[in-house]
Amino acid sequence: MFPFDAIPRVITHDAFTELEKGLIQRVDALNLFLNDIYGEKQIIRDGVVPEEFVFLSSGYLPQCEGITPPKGIYSHISGIDLVLGKDKEWYILEDNLRIPSGASYPMIAREICRRVSPETFRNHPVVDNRNYAKMLRETMDWVNTGGIPVIMTPGRYNAAYFEHSYLAERTGSERATCTDLSVENNYLYYRDRKQKVGVIYRRISDEYLDPMTFLPESLIGIPNLMDVYRSGNVAVVNAPGNGVADDKGIYYFVPKMIRYYLDQEPILKNAPTYLPFYQEDRNYVLEHLKDLVVKDVAEAGGYGVIFGNKLSAEELADLKTVIEKEPRRFIAQEVIDFQDMEIMDGDEKVLRKADLRAFVLSGEKTRVWASGLTRFSRNADSFVVNSSQGGGFKDTWVLSR
Repeated sequence: MFPFDAIPRVITHDAFTELEKGLIQRVDALNLFLNDIYGEKQIIRDGVVPEEFVFLSSGYLPQCEGITPPKGIYSHISGIDLVLGKDKEWYILEDNLRIPSGASYPMIAREICRRVSPETFRNHPVVDNRNYAKMLRETMDWVNTGGIPVIMTPGRYNAAYFEHSYLAERTGSERATCTDLSVENNYLYYRDRKQKVGVIYRRISDEYLDPMTFLPESLIGIPNLMDVYRSGNVAVVNAPGNGVADDKGIYYFVPKMIRYYLDQEPILKNAPTYLPFYQEDRNYVLEHLKDLVVKDVAEAGGYGVIFGNKLSAEELADLKTVIEKEPRRFIAQEVIDFQDMEIMDGDEKVLRKADLRAFVLSGEKTRVWASGLTRFSRNADSFVVNSSQGGGFKDTWVLSR
């Protein structure tokens, strides 16, 4: 269940224009970082990012070393999670560069609302969000190595299977599972080798993608897919190995990446973040633990997030011990007092915390979808908005003027 609330988030034209610039800047820097990390590693040599944060990241895949993806793009579809602080500033909470999901929800919500109340959209200058499928297909076409487009799903029992099917239909791509795909003579084929695949938008995790390269027990991957990819005969969207760039520890360094690769100041801010890996930061974290949010860098989906003010004295002491023992495992952040949004709770309007997942597509150029997935917390005292933690969602309206 992912409850829908009909009151939309509204972003003005001017606010979105500024947000768009910052998101494009950030994703461009992250793509340059991935090219560098799996290539020359100059950012490590220059001391901007410590090698420990790259090579000890669970998202770093040595099997991807030296592979240049088609057109040099690693993160074709980036889901950037932000919150709007009560100071009216946007703060980036997380970069999702592996298989960010959720774009279909605001599309479907808008479709339903347009049918129920068409006059609302005639009377308000809301940017039409139905162009996401077109943007996605153009992104896939840009890196296509010559063949049909495929959206690969683990199958009907996956929680996001509906989205996989919906996007396949809307983009004119074949929806496929591993049983529909096979490798022969270093090319990927769809169904009995009748059609060559030029681009595969895979919706399965890296470790299950190819049992010959990653987890041998994977039953949902394609044997020898990585050989085809390494040869440049298929584009994989998003590229394997992207997890090193959306590691919560690497997040701390993204503003430095922007300065390093683009020679620009970051337009969008990170949440104030501390790395216990550094002694000075560790001292601060241990001293102010009750006022901070601690995140386990290996966790996702709202798991591994610990609010210091929710812990007992004994639990705080235990957490301090773990941080001192495994400082690379955690980051700590100031609690951002981000905006409440109205939702309907039965017949009553109530306030809940809400974030925004913005979708950035990188093809011939980097573009931001003028919509997004607004997620809200289930309970009044909760800051966690993930669907896996009981959160709901809203449509996001971007005004055209």
